[in-house]
Amino acid sequence: MIGFIVAGLIIGALARLIKPGKQNLGILMTLGLGLVGSIIGGLIASFFDTGSIWELNVLGFVLAVVAAVLLIGVAEGLSSKKSTV
Repeated sequence: MIGFIVAGLIIGALARLIKPGKQNLGILMTLGLGLVGSIIGGLIASFFDTGSIWELNVLGFVLAVVAAVLLIGVAEGLSSKKSTV
């Protein structure tokens, strides 16, 4: 479980580095989006029969980072809509 949290934090941090611009997200939001991204990436990778969702593999890691980047974009869009309304 601790490894999953650490992986989520790493994936979230990588996603924030990849996503251009400044994100107004705290460390808990980064961790949460990284965890959700890792679950999504693991599910997609397991669909391609690369192993279990809980196993560390390259395809799952890459897909997790991509999913986290997309989630950060969605979170940014939602937070900017709240601040303009």
